[in-house]
Amino acid sequence: MLPLKIGIILSSTREGRVSPDVGNWVYEMVKDTEGLSFEILDIKDYDLPFLGTTDDTSNIDAWQEKLDAFDGFIFVVAEYNHSITGALKNAIDLVKDEWHNKVAGIVSYGSAGGARAAEHLRGILAELQVATVRSHVLLLLFDDFDNFSDFNPRDLHQDNIKAQLTQLLKWGTAFKSMK
Repeated sequence: MLPLKIGIILSSTREGRVSPDVGNWVYEMVKDTEGLSFEILDIKDYDLPFLGTTDDTSNIDAWQEKLDAFDGFIFVVAEYNHSITGALKNAIDLVKDEWHNKVAGIVSYGSAGGARAAEHLRGILAELQVATVRSHVLLLLFDDFDNFSDFNPRDLHQDNIKAQLTQLLKWGTAFKSMK
């Protein structure tokens, strides 16, 4: 069986964001995992319109096509106001079927490790038939970022990401057999 394709989705689009640093760290940690292949997907690159604001669907179509190629995802989730970013919610809501019967892991960051955003995301993904694995990487602004902006993760996260990959591989393989 071919390796499962996992998209690492960067959820923040604002200036000064740290999601590219976190996403690149995730990629470096996981890139050599047997049975899985990875690609970083930056929502900002797709310049997605807000749902219902335009008749031009070209960027939405490109996003939809890209998502369809993946068997699962790792969401790099920034916590904004105790939830996910508006850009991520919009990117999720713009498509539907491309999410179905896939698996996802979550790497979140914020003052409480992004835990509240991750819990919101789990509910949203469940509605779209995306199964989220239990293992979760929580990055604390106080402990994993110098001056709240320079990403400097603690070594303890390596065990969590390995556990997440094990679950993604098992669940993703099972879900792929349903297609």
